Amino acid sequence: MSLARARRKLRGMQNTPGDIVWYELLTSDPKGAIAFYTHVVGWTTQAWQGADYTMWVGSHGPLGGVMQLPDAARTMGAPPYWQANIQVANVDETVSKVKQLGGQVHVTEDVPEVGRIAVIADPQGAAIAVFQPKGPMEAHDRARPGEFSWHELYTSDHEAAFAFYHQIAGWERLDEFDMGPMGKYLLWGKGGKQLGGMMTKPKDMKTPDGREVPTSWMYYVTTGDLDAALGRAQAAGAKVLNGPMPVPGGQRIVQLMDPQGAAFALVTPPTS
Repeated sequence: MSLARARRKLRGMQNTPGDIVWYELLTSDPKGAIAFYTHVVGWTTQAWQGADYTMWVGSHGPLGGVMQLPDAARTMGAPPYWQANIQVANVDETVSKVKQLGGQVHVTEDVPEVGRIAVIADPQGAAIAVFQPKGPMEAHDRARPGEFSWHELYTSDHEAAFAFYHQIAGWERLDEFDMGPMGKYLLWGKGGKQLGGMMTKPKDMKTPDGREVPTSWMYYVTTGDLDAALGRAQAAGAKVLNGPMPVPGGQRIVQLMDPQGAAFALVTPPTS
């Protein structure tokens, strides 16, 4: 199937449980982050009904938001970070399962006219959210520039982490490959389609300033010109964590830290 035909088929399709449907940046400086990402990625923004919350808008419409990092999180030492939302059929049932499986539930709340959400941590400590929307959410074309297209977990035990997400989100184990000294890389997805990877962090895996890489998710944004986007990011104060480099499948990636300290990545569109 051609890419154009696939995009025509995608129009009108709805997200279903197990899809990642929303991406939020919790940061120390929302205004600075907005200036950075609109310049680097090309998003526009839209205020959310007078609340202290701004939505990221791509070519397909809203895809996430940005807000102030909560004081409680900052007090606990949490740096700015990106947080994805997994669509689920029932948040309360999912939260119960999270607890049974050894995960943590940080907050559960209703967002008027939007849905019910819970911020959780998996048993290894990576933060993510589960979300039950009030109505259908249209699927986005992840191959488009500006869309999130890959979801990568760095953890202390990727096999245990996958077992957890399989239980709460229904994700499928699709493949695995050996990265040599870096260990195994597990490919996961839904309906046979690859959506991300998981790996156990090597003991010597460090941030540029020598700190241990935290158990966390890294989210990749598709860009039509990786070198140009990287140049804009570095000129705006981003630090390179890894890359740029080719990856299996013919794409190129670069992992970055934005000026406020949140990690994210850029990736070129799929080759087919």
